[in-house]
Parts: sequence; structure tokens; C-alpha cells
Amino acid sequence: MSEEYVSIKIPKRIYEKIMNEIKDSSEFKSAEEFVTYVLEQVLEEEEEESVYTEEEEEAIKDRLRSLGYL
Repeated sequence: MSEEYVSIKIPKRIYEKIMNEIKDSSEFKSAEEFVTYVLEQVLEEEEEESVYTEEEEEAIKDRLRSLGYL
């Protein structure tokens, strides 16, 4: 199955840094592959971060207080 692509503009100085980074790389064949990899890693990290609701945070604080930690 083929993926659909869009174009995104980045500053030339960043593109040049990317090209310098991947010039001897066997992992990345293009700047597009490198940028896709980096963006997927960043987005994955954000998905993994768990943010508690106010109610959950209060319940955790209450439990820590009852255990004498707060």
C-alpha cells in the first residue's frame, strides 16, 4: 500500500545539517527519510507520556498523604 505525501518547507540551514548528518549513513537514504524518522520518534514520545486528570492527580496526592509521603 502506497503512502500519500505532502511537502513541508524547512530552513535551508536545517536541510544542510540533515544532509551532513546522513551523508555517511546506511540507515537513511534521503533527508525525507531522516525527517520522517525524527518526527515519528517525537510523536511517539508524546503519545507515551501519561498526563493525569486533576481528579487522578488529587487521588494520588491523597494516597501519598495517607502513606506519610506528603
